[in-house]
Amino acid sequence: MKILIVKLSAIGDVVQTLPALEAIKRTFPNSEITWVVEEAAAGILEGHPAITRLLISRRRAWLATLTGISTVGQGFRNISAFIRELRSVRYDIAVDFQGLLKSGVIIGLARADRKIGFNKTRELSYLFLNERLPAYDKEKHALERYLDVARYLGAIDPSSSCTLPIEREISAISKRLEKTVGARHALPLLVVINPMARWATKLWPEKNFSELADRLIREKAAVVIFTGSPADRITTRQIISQMREKAHNWAGETSLKELAALAALADLFITTDTGPMHLAAAAGGKVLALFGPTAPWRTGPYGERHQVIRMGIDCSPCFQRSCKVNRVCMAGITVDEVMRAVESVF
Repeated sequence: MKILIVKLSAIGDVVQTLPALEAIKRTFPNSEITWVVEEAAAGILEGHPAITRLLISRRRAWLATLTGISTVGQGFRNISAFIRELRSVRYDIAVDFQGLLKSGVIIGLARADRKIGFNKTRELSYLFLNERLPAYDKEKHALERYLDVARYLGAIDPSSSCTLPIEREISAISKRLEKTVGARHALPLLVVINPMARWATKLWPEKNFSELADRLIREKAAVVIFTGSPADRITTRQIISQMREKAHNWAGETSLKELAALAALADLFITTDTGPMHLAAAAGGKVLALFGPTAPWRTGPYGERHQVIRMGIDCSPCFQRSCKVNRVCMAGITVDEVMRAVESVF
């Protein structure tokens, strides 16, 4: 049995598809599974025991080369090489977990007997399928929707948990913690704060994060580490500069697996609605998530051990990337509310 999974992005969506991957592997234990993923999220999947082959789509880089006269030839060669590798295997099953045009094209190009996905998905991607599940309920959590595909393929009582191969990273992060803040077992409380998000409407005010971190250090004797991508380092530096206590800026200094390891070692992972939130939850961390324009019942951290803070005002969730009312759904969340949620944990 040869199975193709297409889930290209984003980081959180890829993480939430892992339980479905493992359920499919348990259903077909002798199968060889190929996963097509975009470069930004590939690090999560590298070394996963259920994946036989990882194909990386460098779509953005390819498109960039096609716009230059001197690079267009190389761009076409790179795309052709990817298509040849994709089509080098005849698959029994190909599953489109993405439901967008970019994933539909890959499903269309793949040599597969059964091309499976949800009907009525966006950008007409379902037209590339020859086996369509009923259109999914948008109010259902994304992780459960993906598990529905595994159930359709025969998985019985699939688990919502998943495997992240991060043993090496846990060892490396433990050593780094010991060098910078002390041995993990000696720390009274380790809190990781991930303050950034791709949408401006998902952001909590920087001054709030500064105040929150100060209070965690003063009132809880916590060691606070800020995380994010390399592009987030300037903002995290600005947040820390407004603090009176000392925090640590690790933004841009961890791989995705190292971030998962840090979340697994932490006592609490405080975050906006973003990919690292799902990564932390999958790694076994305890997540406290701040939600505004999006719906936690659809895309919140999965599991009962996590907490979500949201205002629940009439215009939320709006699922908009811009806001005409000064992002009140996020700005209205107070530091006191977050501290009360912390108190309920510790």
